Amino acid sequence: MKSAVTLCDVAEAAAGPFVFHGPLANGFAKAAAHGFDAVELFIPGPAAYPVLDILDLAERHQLAIAAVGTGAGMLKHGLTLTDPSATRRAEALDFVKRMIDLGGRLGAPAILGSMQGKSGGFVSRGQALDWLAAALQETASTAANHGVPFLYEPLNRYETNLINRQADALAFLNERDISNCLILADLFHMNIEERNSTAALRAIAPRLGHIHFADSNREAIGHGHIDPAPVLAVLREISYQGYLSAEILPLPDAATAARDFLHSIRS
Repeated sequence: MKSAVTLCDVAEAAAGPFVFHGPLANGFAKAAAHGFDAVELFIPGPAAYPVLDILDLAERHQLAIAAVGTGAGMLKHGLTLTDPSATRRAEALDFVKRMIDLGGRLGAPAILGSMQGKSGGFVSRGQALDWLAAALQETASTAANHGVPFLYEPLNRYETNLINRQADALAFLNERDISNCLILADLFHMNIEERNSTAALRAIAPRLGHIHFADSNREAIGHGHIDPAPVLAVLREISYQGYLSAEILPLPDAATAARDFLHSIRS
């Protein structure tokens, strides 16, 4: 298992669960100084930074790119893949695919979280799930062209009413025959939705591709009530080789959050 930390340069996400905010150059330097293996990027869009500049930062600081988030599409532009407007859905899909292209050039998968949207109003749950499945088919295929997987993240019930539990995400991907798409398991969301988080992780082992390692209050593990020992034991049991990523609030400050996160997995 490898460690990653979130770097955010999206003004609309200033209060979000990202450790280091601001220009990527500063974030890369801080991530390296703390001893992380990789960074997870949350940037305004696919053209926000030249690819060569990001690759240069990664090489200079000896850090891998763990993943690239797509959530700015929703935060900045209000785009989701289940919007009732066909035009807006197409714009959302284009944004995600361009983020996948960026990630692919960095050798990293892109993440679908908030841009999955939700059902309601003129959009039934069945219709929303059909649109989501179609979008995942296309985005996962785009990612395959770059030799990377696509990451789908089940969110808690307060953020989406589509898929909230890990087992449901696994069943959805299998039933809709969506290949090259792995599950991003976020312990914060799982704490709300799962009866047993360790059992949920074990159940999705074949499709587990990335982990947001956050406590019940979205801070670093150790600041809430999640016990990391059983979680890490299951991950060793299933031979998980991916990232444990710090998508956490920078509390009480970013440096302390980063230090406490690393302590929670190293101890």
